[in-house]
Amino acid sequence: MGSAVRKAVCAILAGGAFLAAALLLGFVGFALSLPREEFSVPVQAEGVVALTGGSDRVLDAATLLASGQARRMLITGVNPSTRSSLLAKILPMSRELFDCCVDLGYQALDTAGNAKETRDWAREHNITRTLIVVTSNYHMPRALVELSAALPKVELYPFPVVSEHIDVANWTSDLRVARFVGKEYMKYIGSLLRTKLFKDYEESEPPPQLRHSVASE
Repeated sequence: MGSAVRKAVCAILAGGAFLAAALLLGFVGFALSLPREEFSVPVQAEGVVALTGGSDRVLDAATLLASGQARRMLITGVNPSTRSSLLAKILPMSRELFDCCVDLGYQALDTAGNAKETRDWAREHNITRTLIVVTSNYHMPRALVELSAALPKVELYPFPVVSEHIDVANWTSDLRVARFVGKEYMKYIGSLLRTKLFKDYEESEPPPQLRHSVASE
């Protein structure tokens, strides 16, 4: 093996080792940064968005709306089979408030879709300054990356929901939790790369589904 080839191989190995170390350190920082407990949001915002994936997310967002901390609420990524009449019965608010101020988004299939659906909803309802974001604690970093890219001029206030099924504090002792947090970390890296490098949030007209406050019965 010639010296040039050896140098190239050493450079590749060194680069790979550096990347692996950077990813590992990033993962540790990511895991340590995840909130271990819920906290109040010190703001009265124009809107609150709940990213579906757990019933607690929607209930907490509805509580914020009912308490007056937001004037309008979006539930993004709603299952197409979910009826508005069912949600109106289980959410902690009056039917009048639900009919007035709760919007259901059915188009989003992932976190990037949630962000685009939220952007269209915010544009339609003139939400331009403040938005509370409700999702699980482990999902919050990725959600904020996507939403920040979609709504660069809106101040986002995270309301992380602590999951009963995934205790992120156990990531050093529970292999299942470590794997789960690791997968979320890699998705977070993917969101960072896509939003920063590829500018994945071009302007577009709101889809027709967001022109209705609630789903038809």
